[in-house]
Amino acid sequence: MFPTLFLLFLTIPVLEIYLLIKVGSVFGAGFTILIVFATAILGAYLLRRQGLSTFARAQNSLNNNELPAMEMMEGLILLITGALLLTPGFFTDVIGFLCLIPFVRQFLVKKMISKFTVIQAGGSYTNTESQEQSSTRTSEPKTLEGEFWQEDDGENNR
Repeated sequence: MFPTLFLLFLTIPVLEIYLLIKVGSVFGAGFTILIVFATAILGAYLLRRQGLSTFARAQNSLNNNELPAMEMMEGLILLITGALLLTPGFFTDVIGFLCLIPFVRQFLVKKMISKFTVIQAGGSYTNTESQEQSSTRTSEPKTLEGEFWQEDDGENNR
């Protein structure tokens, strides 16, 4: 994970500088700066609209006594999208604008959820992968062991 993040933090700024220089040489520095500001303003406006829409869907899910898991994950993606859109550059803007498209965001959420394992409140094991993938797994789920105690009137029960 660390090498991937290191590579991203190294290559993305270099790519952004390269694109800014190329666009600046074609359109001029002033127009390039104007484009960067315009994409940030447009991105912030669209991000606000998408965020409010996602929040309204989450409220609707809560009103229907449903867990707004999809909306919460979309909110996380929108948070990252905001950072991408406010970062000066064209590559991050393209990624940010793509994440503002609802079906792209929902696709990303479904991909992220398929990688997670969920342990339900009753203690039963549920894997979010498809049955075909989970039936081919040979290893059991890893169990996290720990201690629990409840404090009553200053006494510790273990």
